[in-house]
Amino acid sequence: MSIPGCIIGRPEDFVLAKVPLGSCVPDQEDAPVIDMQGAMALPAFVDMHTHLDSAQTWPRLPTGEVSRDGAFKTLTSDHAHWTRDDLMRRIDFALRCAFAHGTCAMRSHIDVSNPQLDLVLSVLDEMRTTWGGRIALQASSLTALGRFDADERDAQIASRFAGMGGALGAILDPIHDLRPRLKAFLRLAALHGLPVDFHADETLVATSECLRVLAETVTEIGFDLPVTVSHACALSAQSEARAVQTLDLVAKAGLHVVSLPLVNLHLQDHQPGRTPRRRGMTLVQEMQARGIPVSFASDNMRDAYYPFGDLDMFDVLRDATRIAHLNHAGTDWPKSVSQTPAQACGFDLPDLLGGAPDMVIFNARNWSELFARPQSDRIVVRSGQAITRSIPQFQELDDLYGRR
Repeated sequence: MSIPGCIIGRPEDFVLAKVPLGSCVPDQEDAPVIDMQGAMALPAFVDMHTHLDSAQTWPRLPTGEVSRDGAFKTLTSDHAHWTRDDLMRRIDFALRCAFAHGTCAMRSHIDVSNPQLDLVLSVLDEMRTTWGGRIALQASSLTALGRFDADERDAQIASRFAGMGGALGAILDPIHDLRPRLKAFLRLAALHGLPVDFHADETLVATSECLRVLAETVTEIGFDLPVTVSHACALSAQSEARAVQTLDLVAKAGLHVVSLPLVNLHLQDHQPGRTPRRRGMTLVQEMQARGIPVSFASDNMRDAYYPFGDLDMFDVLRDATRIAHLNHAGTDWPKSVSQTPAQACGFDLPDLLGGAPDMVIFNARNWSELFARPQSDRIVVRSGQAITRSIPQFQELDDLYGRR
């Protein structure tokens, strides 16, 4: 089998290796040695930025403004439908999709402004148990930092997410008191021993510099727990000098950046009747050049923010490669959907060469062959055994949308 050298710490583009498998055919015992003819193997995927609570709500949502703020308003109007059964079925559907595509671990952001927060967390906690051994689940709180007051409710939220082994998260917008609020937020996270995970600069307004403020603040107060920040679209709208200066600060602060190419491509510069000129892709190549850890992730799945997506991390990597021209930027980007996010979240690293590997096998022998096709015939291997890839059918959820 062909394994990218970066995955196993080798300088070569690919390394031909023997990989121990129980069987490449589901439920087949005593399988013979199989010559995979150089087929490529990647570690099982880690999707560290998703929104499982809102997954698969798109079919019942009214048509709204295609923007971050418009999507928030539209999705909030759907909360009345979020019963236990509704949440259980939609989240389970999403996890079955991710599992069939080869994902072994996920982090989901949970909107804590939702009045049904207790119900959402209860369902997600149950799913963590139900899906244990297949997909490791982690939760991160999500609130606009402008709503954060470091009061008793915020402390209770931090305690709850700490009890679930999760992270404390917030949306950073260029509000006038961003720095003091951010310091208070980081103090609360430190008190509970929580890593932090921010949404920042999800805009093409060049003066939005929350990423810069975050990097400066983390360095100033010496915050030493893991810090993740997602989106950072505004970098692509800034001058080259200003953007790279910010990235130098990010590198110094030791931040981890998550790029969300599919959703950012959909939302940024989206105007009715006008072809988008700017696509919102953050500066991942410049980040990599400065040693900043970069991961790619799915983000939303068929909700008000993004009406598409199937939590397929290969689809994310494939599109990221083409959008950001990663085929001309070195060969270690496969780590951005496996090892790098696993380390950022504290998940066990996906096993590839051990006795019971967790991996995805593709009918491709090089990068061009890999990204030329959607790889719908991939083989997903968990604990050394090929799983039966059963992708759920959309019709399963029709009754949730009032269909018969």
